[in-house]
Order: sequence, then C-alpha cells, then structure tokens
Amino acid sequence: MSKKGTHVSETPATQLLRQHKIAFGEHVYDYVEHGGTGESSKQLGVPEHEVVKTLVMQDEKAQPLIVLMHGDCTVSLKELARQIPCKKVEPCKPDVAQRHSGYLVGGTSPFGTRKAMPVFVEAGILALPRILINGGRRGYLVSLDPRVLTEVLAARPVECALKSGAE
Repeated sequence: MSKKGTHVSETPATQLLRQHKIAFGEHVYDYVEHGGTGESSKQLGVPEHEVVKTLVMQDEKAQPLIVLMHGDCTVSLKELARQIPCKKVEPCKPDVAQRHSGYLVGGTSPFGTRKAMPVFVEAGILALPRILINGGRRGYLVSLDPRVLTEVLAARPVECALKSGAE
C-alpha cells in the first residue's frame, strides 16, 4: 500500500496534527502532475471516494475558504454558495491558492494553512470510517478519522457534491 521505509519530513499539517495528538497514518505515492485523487487512490489501493481533496476557493469578495470534497465528486458551486451563504463561489487561481494556504497546488492540506480560512466539508465525508487527505506535500496523504475535520478545523458540513461528470 504505502512505500515502506520512506520517511516524510514534517509539514505544517503533520505538526498541527501532532500538536493536537491526532493519530494518523502516512501514505506516500508517486505524484503525477494533474493525476489528482484518481492517481493517488489507484497507487494506494483505496477507493477514490475515501480520498478527500482540499480545494481553496473564494467568495464574491475574494475572501478565501476551503472546501473538502470526495475525490470522485466535484463541487456544485451554486449549491455551495447557497448553503454557506454567499452570492458566488469560485476556485482560486493556483498562485492565489498557494498564497492563502502556504502549500503548492497538488499538496494542499487543510491543516496548518498559512492563513486561517473557514472550512466546509461535504457531509458524506464525515460518515466514512476513515479518510485519506493531503498531508501538506505532493505525493503524501495522511489517513485519519474524519471527525478530526470538525474537531480540529471546525469544518461546517455542506451538501454540494456532484458525481464527477454530472452537472
């Protein structure tokens, strides 16, 4: 499953998890540019639905926010805007996302971000027994109990998932 013997140095995400005494597993895979959660789930042998992507978005006032979504789903921006509530939500450009989070795109973790941002989590993620989520580096996921998202990040549940390919 994970590459044995591969040591991953600390990231702001793992430092935060250790500070909060959160148990987590480490999973290293070969990062593929634009491979996304499909690539990581295939390499690690886990369902893509359990791999959570961290998306840095912004509202109509350019205020950043984080959306946590199942790897095999996309975000309905209209539904998200309606639920959080704001007029409009859109993904941040990669350089803007990096500036807000402090992480390279493809290695964005919701833990230990440079800037504190509100976090919204697709409700179905909280029902999973465990999730894999970025650990703060490309090619590095951590597995943990999804309750950590609400307990440590104060993530607010939303229902805005679209199965990939559905609009």
